[in-house]
Amino acid sequence: MFTKSLYSKRSAGSLPQLVSAENENMQSRYVVQKILEFREQGVPLEHMSVLFRSSFHSFDLEIELAKANIPFLKFGGFKFIETAHVKDVVAYLRVMDNPRDVVAWNRILLLIDGVGPRTAEKVIDDIQKRRVGLATEYREAVTATTKFWMDYGNYPDSVRSLFEVLKEVAGPTVSPAEKTERILRYYQPLMRGRYEDHLKRQKDLETFQNITERYRSVEELLADLALEPPNESIADITSPGPETEYLTLSTIHSAKGLEWEVVFIIYALEGRFPSMRAAGSDEEMEEERRLMYVACTRAKDHLIITYPMNIYDRESGLILTKPSRFLDGMAGKLLEPWVVE
Repeated sequence: MFTKSLYSKRSAGSLPQLVSAENENMQSRYVVQKILEFREQGVPLEHMSVLFRSSFHSFDLEIELAKANIPFLKFGGFKFIETAHVKDVVAYLRVMDNPRDVVAWNRILLLIDGVGPRTAEKVIDDIQKRRVGLATEYREAVTATTKFWMDYGNYPDSVRSLFEVLKEVAGPTVSPAEKTERILRYYQPLMRGRYEDHLKRQKDLETFQNITERYRSVEELLADLALEPPNESIADITSPGPETEYLTLSTIHSAKGLEWEVVFIIYALEGRFPSMRAAGSDEEMEEERRLMYVACTRAKDHLIITYPMNIYDRESGLILTKPSRFLDGMAGKLLEPWVVE
């Protein structure tokens, strides 16, 4: 039997930080700011990582990273704007913002049962030839808006139903969040019939709904969604060259065995991490605890754990406000607390 003495050659550093942000977007903006600060201090992007429990947790952050022109690769899930169901919902918003968008029209028409390429082509051709002239007025007056969406000819009932939905929310006084909420009510039955994993996709769309609530116009929302950081996602075929620098976004499951100088863990919030579904099982809760351990031990030099103080969970109808139970008693002892307002 041998006596072992464990020690570290690394000198002591600063305590990990526990950062509470006012809301989800403030959390994302704070993480982007810190990434830029570390980069200015000489830490390459590829030595930094943002970890999260579920893929949809990074959606808001992805938009802010693109706005800041920070390239990233995502592991353990698709980029927010690359998911088919988000592309579907965005297409509805695009045709309301620009009735000349043929690609968006084609996408949403082909989602309708019984509508094939030929019917879609006829509807789009009709829109382009006879009613797009109202598009300029459409942005300026409620009456013109109503007229544009009501004048849809002798289309099939399923297509008329689509136009009814668009007519309801096309007015300039309807906020992007209200437009999205109505579109989602129309789209969800289509999604259930189209995708077997619709419950998982539903969570993504709830996150998208939350994102729309901070925008005042659809035009502004679409502009942010169109931004692409100067890199491709891990889902793409082309891989970056050896000198290309990128930030890593990863689910914790995909980060096992890896390390970075700087690690951010986002959404360390009851209902998110641990997930709400794990609350009913001791075994699942222990698995969540192990995942938190894995996440925290990925950091070599700097560990920053963040959570938003107020988010609305549409599935449960609850407002989530409490930091993760796995952090109980650590603030001030093992974690340096910060508040971002």
